[in-house]
Amino acid sequence: MINRWALAPCLLAAAALLPVGAHAQSDVTVTRSILPDQPYTLIYPAVMTATGGAADPLTINHPDAPLQCNVTIVPAVTDTGWTPDSALADFDDAKVAATWTESFPGFTVASKGKVNYQSGPALIYDGQSTSSPMGVPLTIVHTETIDGGRGYVLDCLFATEVAEKARPIADFIIANFSTRADAGCCVGAVVAPEPAAPAP
Repeated sequence: MINRWALAPCLLAAAALLPVGAHAQSDVTVTRSILPDQPYTLIYPAVMTATGGAADPLTINHPDAPLQCNVTIVPAVTDTGWTPDSALADFDDAKVAATWTESFPGFTVASKGKVNYQSGPALIYDGQSTSSPMGVPLTIVHTETIDGGRGYVLDCLFATEVAEKARPIADFIIANFSTRADAGCCVGAVVAPEPAAPAP
């Protein structure tokens, strides 16, 4: 579910991360699924670059800071009774942490709840690892939902030391994610004003 992260050396450039409020519609990229049986829309700051997609997980990376988000789709799920509320009611912190600790040692759940994608509610939880394959402590923000018989997972990972700047960007990406391929832009973005016309 999680692709290997290649941004460990980028801590020195973490100051380049911008708060969400600074992103205008002209500064975002909109990626839509081309597969009719796996629809989604992912909206993210234009500075980030995407790899994968189609039938593979889609990964977006910030080129100058330790921030990565991954979208994974499970084409068919059998748990038709799953809802974010039921998942939250059955949430087991220790069991969830155990699923992460092999790759991210020392991972512990910090918070859990529900969040809204553009298309509807999802389960969200976050936590921190004391170590990682990238050599730095990481914060992981995990969201998931089921829609149309498909499972959607959107994870964002960033170095814990830059959480103050990286978390608003992750929240922006999560809030604008949709399980539809025709979602619009943007929740939480500021539209850039039109430039003034030059004086005659």
